Amino acid sequence: MIGAGYAATRFGYFKEIHVDGLMQFTQGFAIPCLLFLAISNLDLSASFDPRLLGSFYGAAGLCFAAGLFGARIIFGRDWEDSVAIGFCCLFSNSVLLGLPITERAYGPENLTGNYAIIAIHSPFCYGLGITVMEVVRNRGRGGMQTVRSVLSAMFKNALILGIALGFAVNLSGIVIPSVLDDALRMITLAALPAALFALGGVLVKYRPEGDLRTILYVCAISLLIHPSLVWMFGSASDLPQDIFRSGIITAAMAPGVNSYVFANMYGRAKRVAASSVLIGTAGSILTVWMWLTLLG
Repeated sequence: MIGAGYAATRFGYFKEIHVDGLMQFTQGFAIPCLLFLAISNLDLSASFDPRLLGSFYGAAGLCFAAGLFGARIIFGRDWEDSVAIGFCCLFSNSVLLGLPITERAYGPENLTGNYAIIAIHSPFCYGLGITVMEVVRNRGRGGMQTVRSVLSAMFKNALILGIALGFAVNLSGIVIPSVLDDALRMITLAALPAALFALGGVLVKYRPEGDLRTILYVCAISLLIHPSLVWMFGSASDLPQDIFRSGIITAAMAPGVNSYVFANMYGRAKRVAASSVLIGTAGSILTVWMWLTLLG
């Protein structure tokens, strides 16, 4: 899908204005609908092992810090760019890659850990990313101004709203009318393919020249450091084998398309984000094979 979007844009069949419009559709409408529908129908009573979530998100938070401070100290990026780069290290592709690879390797009965991670993946990552970005953007303006900016950014974000509404519907037991449910399902079918196709078009504009070292740094953290930390934390907390494997494989995924969505939302480090998704996904062919071999 990324390749198709790249080719269509590279050869002029899809214009830059079309790419921008498609990204706006996916970022502001289709993906929020996807998240809303997924969370509203999620079985929240499923196994949410705190050891798994602590291992995965503790490691993810450390990778975010490594990306942020590495971009600032090693590569000399400004703070806003550094936050966006840190987000690329934080947001692994848990749905498009993590679910099918885990299912293919271990069977559908071993996806409980994947779903537990996915249930809070976007709220955690966007909550952390938006909070740090708004703190950085509002530095020097006082504590209350920063808090207002964080809350405003969170509740103006269509993705966060979709997630919040999904939890509200799930917890309240409200039944979505069938006509609305059918419409939402039709929209969500387009969300991920359209986002990947648009990302391919974005890559025509944001090539990795000048940022290759930063992109490789992001890929190393995403594909190697994150799963290594989850392995260490999961082993220390004696995770059961099925959810231990789910945590490792999900952590070993390349940066997800939401890495670019976040960068595009703030207009920061867009070339790094777009290229990290592409190069990281290609590199994961080898690294995921390695992790699957180690897990046995």
